[in-house]
Amino acid sequence: MLHPCRWMSWCLRRRGAMPLRNRISAATVAVAALLLAGPAHAALSVFACEPEWAALATELGGDKVAVFAATTGRQDPHQIQARPSLIAKARSADLAVCTGAELEIGWMPVVLRQAANGRIQPGTQGYFAAADQVRLLEVPTRLDRAEGDIHAAGNPHIQTSPRNIRPVAEALGARMAELDPREAALYRQRTADFLRRWDEAMRGWEARAAPLKGASFASYHRGWVYLAEWLGMKEVATIEPKPGVPPGAAYLAQLVDELPRRGVRMIVYAAYEDPRPAESVAQRIGVQPVMLPTTIGGTDAARTLFALYDDILARLLAASGAKSG
Repeated sequence: MLHPCRWMSWCLRRRGAMPLRNRISAATVAVAALLLAGPAHAALSVFACEPEWAALATELGGDKVAVFAATTGRQDPHQIQARPSLIAKARSADLAVCTGAELEIGWMPVVLRQAANGRIQPGTQGYFAAADQVRLLEVPTRLDRAEGDIHAAGNPHIQTSPRNIRPVAEALGARMAELDPREAALYRQRTADFLRRWDEAMRGWEARAAPLKGASFASYHRGWVYLAEWLGMKEVATIEPKPGVPPGAAYLAQLVDELPRRGVRMIVYAAYEDPRPAESVAQRIGVQPVMLPTTIGGTDAARTLFALYDDILARLLAASGAKSG
């Protein structure tokens, strides 16, 4: 395509096309059309590793962001394939938002390497790890693969507590404003509005959850430590003998013997986990199995960030026999 100035010169040199005054007017119109046809301000392209971060980016960016979620609420974020479709999306992204803390270590490094997008590599402004914004629990003092799938940085399941969403939102809103300075005021305004609504929701959730304080529970995978800390609950055992290791019959029998003595009131498992071991143990010891969404889309009710915690609390309260006020 000709540069606008060269286009005007070419138009003016043409002979016999039209009178001089008309030729100048037509060339001016042509230049204006070319300039106006240039690309509009594109939305900030966000590659979100998990649905919770896709939802948060949308809350903070509105129609100024184009967000792609790489996983769903019914997938185990540890076990994702680096599919060509994910690589293609990462290749065009301006910002990658992931949990970090090695949650995506089995697939995201491959996606980043194959995408060859320098904008979103770890260590750049375009790579955002939510786990870097919070205090991680269960940081191991010794790394030994014989102990199962241990995360060196600490437990990465930070999204199970809404307390952790607040600092992540503050930092993510600031990062988006840095990457897209033309819309910085909008990101700041939307972040402030989100935090106001989040704080209000937190007060309501904590009031509703009061009956759960002190309740003991077992879980399939040790993925609920942040939820337990937030609600004052006690996660006393896991159906997995070690992280990432499926339970055998002898271990399940041991749990059936031990869990009643430890006062377990419910057994929790995630939407993407095999429900059979949790349901079997729960039935044998006479407590409720509770399937919880770990993120948006984990259940039909958990359609937004706010609805996610509404649904988690409703399910826990129902299993405990407490009223959901």
